[in-house]
Amino acid sequence: MRFGSGVERAATAGNLAGAARLAAATARAALGGQAPDLACVFISGLDVDDIATAGEVVVAELGAAALIGCSASGVIGPETGCELEPAVAVWAAVLPGARIQTFHLDVVRSPDGLTVLGLPDPEIDDAVGVLLADPWSFPVDGFVELSNEVLPGLPLVGGLAGSALATAGRSTWLACDDDAFDSGAVGVLIGGEVDVSTVVSQGCRPVGPTMVVTSADGNELLSLAGMPASEKLQEVLAALDPEDRELALTGLQIGIAMDEYAEVHERGDFLIRGVAGLHPDRGSIVVGDVVEVGRTVRFQVRDATAAHDELTEVLTQFRTDVGTARGALLFSCNGRGASMFGTADHDAKLVAAGLDVPALAGFFAGGEIGPVGGRNHLHGFTASILAFGSADS
Repeated sequence: MRFGSGVERAATAGNLAGAARLAAATARAALGGQAPDLACVFISGLDVDDIATAGEVVVAELGAAALIGCSASGVIGPETGCELEPAVAVWAAVLPGARIQTFHLDVVRSPDGLTVLGLPDPEIDDAVGVLLADPWSFPVDGFVELSNEVLPGLPLVGGLAGSALATAGRSTWLACDDDAFDSGAVGVLIGGEVDVSTVVSQGCRPVGPTMVVTSADGNELLSLAGMPASEKLQEVLAALDPEDRELALTGLQIGIAMDEYAEVHERGDFLIRGVAGLHPDRGSIVVGDVVEVGRTVRFQVRDATAAHDELTEVLTQFRTDVGTARGALLFSCNGRGASMFGTADHDAKLVAAGLDVPALAGFFAGGEIGPVGGRNHLHGFTASILAFGSADS
């Protein structure tokens, strides 16, 4: 296996097409003269036509057997993040023995609902899927949830495409091999002889006690540990130190335990969902997911320190369990860059060092896809990572 990646700013290269050419050349140079079996390209730009032209340059320069890509508000390269500026990130891999199937998904409306077309027939040895979706035209949340039944056991990683910089009304560019699209989703199924692992960091720290949901109605928690949910929340907030209480008041989250049988539930043991509000008349809490009676939950807070520490922990655990990686794709929330850490480089630097991976690329997404507790989910404020080829294998 060989991996290469490159990132270039348009301001440095003179224009977006020039940045695409340089990024592609840097990624290709690490492949020892071989054409890539799989390439990914991520582009942020001021105009969707310029983005499309830059994508065509990457396709021509790499000559990859399979390629997917998308526009984004920012791109990620080796130890580098480029937010809200025109730039191109390219990732390329030689994967001997791997089976690679790219696809474009389209949505058809019918009286019975939505039908998604274009997914290849899964193979028994599929190892992972990558999905890049347009948030305006593709029902990504429902599709990701349904993937747990349609593609059982297959992890999905990726993110929501688009660009805050692109022309209004034409904001999304998607690429699948030689074709470009402005709607739906693109992706790739990777199977056969391939060594891949997924890592998801949700960037939260648990506070207060674990609690059992004793009454619920859909995504409305009516009671926790036998108390009205809003009263239990007030009790938890009152017991927090002032710093944690301030974090909770500005952006409280709730964690849903993935393993109900674990004796202790700590950081990394939960699926994180936002707290959307309270219903004082009902004494309930509205959260961003359906939570069944009997599930274990715990309130969570998020800040730069918690997000840094959790990403560091999951990367350290990956090194212990798997080893280092030889190539990686990183899908980081567009709220995790400079606005959270003071620098757009934070996640790229931490992942590059934590996995000791030289070939890294990705983008800042408006929602990230990754498995938690053996099921695929759509996340927010998350770093989702696909790592290839541990150095020990």
